[in-house]
Amino acid sequence: MAKRRKNRTHLKGGAASDPRAVEGVPKSFIIKHGQVGHSLAQLVRDMRKVMEPNTASRLRERSRNKLKDFLTMAPALGVTHLLAFTLTDLAPSFRIIRLSAGPTLSFRIERYSLAKDILGSSRRAKSMGSVEYLTPPLLVLASFPQPGPGTPPHLSLVVKTFQTLFPPLAPQSLSLSSCRRVVLVSYNAETGTIDFRHYLITVKPYGVSKRVQRILDGATTKGSSSSTKGLLDLGSEKDVADFLLRKRGEPGPSSDGYESAASTASSVAGDDADAISLADDYVGRNNKRGSKRAVRLDEIGPRMELRLIKIVEGTPGREGSVIYHEFVKKSKGRSCCSKGRSRRERKIAQAKKEEQDRNVKRKKVEAEAEAETKKGWKEEND
Repeated sequence: MAKRRKNRTHLKGGAASDPRAVEGVPKSFIIKHGQVGHSLAQLVRDMRKVMEPNTASRLRERSRNKLKDFLTMAPALGVTHLLAFTLTDLAPSFRIIRLSAGPTLSFRIERYSLAKDILGSSRRAKSMGSVEYLTPPLLVLASFPQPGPGTPPHLSLVVKTFQTLFPPLAPQSLSLSSCRRVVLVSYNAETGTIDFRHYLITVKPYGVSKRVQRILDGATTKGSSSSTKGLLDLGSEKDVADFLLRKRGEPGPSSDGYESAASTASSVAGDDADAISLADDYVGRNNKRGSKRAVRLDEIGPRMELRLIKIVEGTPGREGSVIYHEFVKKSKGRSCCSKGRSRRERKIAQAKKEEQDRNVKRKKVEAEAEAETKKGWKEEND
């Protein structure tokens, strides 16, 4: 019988393999539990790609594993968040559990699209590699109301929860080349839902036409061999100006059949609002410090529309009071009574625990005294 190979299920490489190597960096488990379909299982894998590199990207769930097993194992590995997907009779469910004391946020997934569906429907499909996932994404929170007296308190908790999912930014030490992806979490006040998006940051030359951009990027044509890689096929053109200034097979808008500067404005990558001067060297060809570039976001998925259902203190199995519920509204008096009852229950549980600890200590002292008595009696008889 072949020897079973143990695969790593958490962070890879050097200091990253130690969950306590970098303090203050949140780490996550993203799991599915219960009977879920193929589509929801693929959504779990896509979310693991979003949360890389600070997640267990190769975590394997087994049918005998329970949610309690992950809740018990995660704190010992330095995991700070547990993201759990499950399938209910009504719709898929998504929970964010803050370890190890809570709170637990429960969402209903109204609609979602997988990463392969987003890339398949895009005209500018990106071939994603592993380089983009070596650094965590940047978090952008949009359309959430500012904290104030009239702001619902549960929205502030939602914002804080999403902020703690990703590492905090340090502008003084942040490297520009590490900013490769963006996670957008926006609040829709009309529907009361939260939109989750995942984008790739793309930097393009500014102020050049698409034809010139192909030359700068070293684009290749279909059917090109390895020896001609990075070269453009201009065999069908009579003049290089035919490729740079005129549309193929069509006369230009001017009298001489060539495009003017105004006619190429529509093919310029970006406009003044998108153009920036790079503060440092960025990944990609010719993206040097100080050069003017246009920044574009390409969605790479997954995409989710979430509705907050419930916020509970504590973790599953150790729930406390309900902080917010979408469908259960309590009056101020009932809320105060519930909080008072929860405090009494916690006091009773604490008193029972203290009494149990006293009983354990008392029995330990009695056992030691009995052992000393037996030892003295034995010495006297000898």
